[in-house]
Amino acid sequence: MGGEHPPTSTGLNNTKVAIWAFIGSECFFFASLISTYLIYRGRSPVGPFPHDAWTDPATGHVFKAILNIPVTSVSTFVLLMSSLAMVLAHSAVVRGDRRSSKIWLASTAILGATFLGFQAYEFTSFVHEGLTIHTNLFGSSFFILTGFHGAHVTAGVIWLLTLLFIDIKRGFSPDEAINVDVCALYWHFVDVVWIAIFTLVYLIK
Repeated sequence: MGGEHPPTSTGLNNTKVAIWAFIGSECFFFASLISTYLIYRGRSPVGPFPHDAWTDPATGHVFKAILNIPVTSVSTFVLLMSSLAMVLAHSAVVRGDRRSSKIWLASTAILGATFLGFQAYEFTSFVHEGLTIHTNLFGSSFFILTGFHGAHVTAGVIWLLTLLFIDIKRGFSPDEAINVDVCALYWHFVDVVWIAIFTLVYLIK
C-alpha cells in the first residue's frame, strides 16, 4: 500500500480518513468505559479499594490500598517515550533514512511491549492481593477498562512489528510514509487514552 491514494473532499487520502473515522469510534468506546468506571467509583461495598486500606470484617484480613502509583508512573513514562520513538520513526521514513526507521520502529515496539509487561505484573499482583474482576465493582470496572486498553496496545505492537518486518525486508520509501503515519496516529491515540485513564483512575482519589 503506497502513498498515492485517491484524495477525498477533505484533501486527505482515503487511508487517513479511515483511520480518523476508526479513532473517532474508539473515542466513544473508551468514553463509555471511562464513564462506567467513574459511575461505579467509590460504590464497592467490600475491598480491596484503589486508594484506601480495608479490613475484611469476616476474616480480619487487612487489604492495603491496591494501586501502586510509582510502578504505574514508570509504565506511563515508558508509553509516553514510545510516542516520541514513533514520531522519530515516521520522520525517518519521510527522510528516506532506512537505518533510523528500523531503529525507531523497533524501539517503539519494545517500549510498547515493556508497558504490557508492567500491566501484566500489575494484574498479577492485584490478583495475588485479592482483587479480581469478580471481587467488587472497582475490580470489574478497573480490569475491563485497563484490559481493553492493554488489548489496544497489543494490537499496536503487532502492527509495529509488521511494519518493522516490511522495513527490514524491503524498506519504506518516502512515498510510503502514509503506512507509518496511520500507525502513528493509532499509537498516539492509545497513549492519549492512557493519560486519561492514569489521571482518572490512579491520580484522582
